[in-house]
Amino acid sequence: MKVKEVMTRDPLTIDPEAPLGTAMDVMRRKRIRHLPVVDDAGRLMGIITDRDLRQASFGPALAEHLSLGAQRRLRGIGQALEELRVKHAMTWVVVTTDPEATIARAAVVMFERRIGSLPVVEDGKLVGILTERDLLLALAREFPDTGVDQQGFLW
Repeated sequence: MKVKEVMTRDPLTIDPEAPLGTAMDVMRRKRIRHLPVVDDAGRLMGIITDRDLRQASFGPALAEHLSLGAQRRLRGIGQALEELRVKHAMTWVVVTTDPEATIARAAVVMFERRIGSLPVVEDGKLVGILTERDLLLALAREFPDTGVDQQGFLW
């Protein structure tokens, strides 16, 4: 089975200059964990993930546990965090795949690299994204007789 058969086509994307809060809102509203970052021509520049967002927001969460003096010193950092753009927190070096790759190969790459998605690029442009969810749905379609019994066990 090919990536193009199971990928999410025309995925939501975001501009690298968008505020980080916008990326967070989109991901929360749409319940997605990976948001490709593209330029005006639709070329993939990077990806912003839930992990990237957690790392970017770790500083403010830590500040509440510091002394008042330390909090005052960090106030400037907090103001700077509000001004962060997607490009400041995104992953720039992205592992990608193409639509003709097999899902078996894509799954191996995702497992070995410990990544939850692969942007799908064709002729330099983003055409889709393959996520763990896409792979699980493909597996479920491949084995439709499998189910869950009353105790929650697969059969």
